[in-house]
Amino acid sequence: MFVLGLQGSPRKKGNTDALLASFLAEAERLGGNTENLYVPGRNIKPCIECGTCERDGFCPFEDDMPEIYAQLRRADIVVMATPIFFYGPTAQMKALIDRSQALWARRYIHSLMDPLSKWRKGFVLAVGATKGQNLFEGLNLTAKYFFDALGASFDALLGYRQIEGPGEINNHPTALTDAREKANTILLPLMSRKRILFLCMENACRSQMASAFAKHMAGDRIAADSAGSAPALKVNPVVMEVMAEKGIDMAFHRPKSIDAAIGRARPDLLVSMGCGDACPYLSGVPKEEWDIIDPSDKPIDFVRRIRDEIEEKVRKLVTSA
Repeated sequence: MFVLGLQGSPRKKGNTDALLASFLAEAERLGGNTENLYVPGRNIKPCIECGTCERDGFCPFEDDMPEIYAQLRRADIVVMATPIFFYGPTAQMKALIDRSQALWARRYIHSLMDPLSKWRKGFVLAVGATKGQNLFEGLNLTAKYFFDALGASFDALLGYRQIEGPGEINNHPTALTDAREKANTILLPLMSRKRILFLCMENACRSQMASAFAKHMAGDRIAADSAGSAPALKVNPVVMEVMAEKGIDMAFHRPKSIDAAIGRARPDLLVSMGCGDACPYLSGVPKEEWDIIDPSDKPIDFVRRIRDEIEEKVRKLVTSA
């Protein structure tokens, strides 16, 4: 399970950072893989409303957002952490949120759904200097539509008033404990999922499709991943096209090595799509051989047949899992 923290405060090691660190530390203790992404330190250009994402499905800017899109798409849980600036998130966090228009466009204009959209969870941690009753209302609305754009349910907002000076969050009677308890509440139902790792050579065609179908069909019960013995640089564009015909969005998915995938979490089941001796056998881990023909460099009609074959095999697998 991957938990992505978005730390939006310009102050490093401040109150917001401490609150998020408490949540992520508990997530790590429970067995999750986490990343604390320091948003102000990333190169994120502001949206200029050029309309490219609505027309083409992608943002034309060359900055850090493509990498961040990939992390958002990989995450099971996204935690936004920010201080309140004029009843909303910081400018740095707002730039990231605004650039999520590309994800909104893919979902609502291009009718594509990320495989984890039905199961991903979003959560907000916030601190504010004042004690106003409506302090978190603006952030609450912004978060609601941000998480909807990236394909996540908005679980809750945990906000603390009158927190401003250095280290004040550490003196709050419950804040850090609350963050840890919330991590337990969100993560524990997902920790019991069966981990299935789909394997092929380049992790650009067969295993990517299998993993996407498994996430889409049963992401609440199965933690699916994919990897390759010799990973390519990107997912095969024809695979992206035929999966889009099924309404499944493969944008921002990236091939990875088998070692990288196994290093994240030990699987409960290995499914080899036909990578021969290059696919590992792990002691005590069951393995299935599907022996599906590699569709790379094949015509699109052939890739469609392979897609449909994989979809049917995955449906049977998740039904019996």
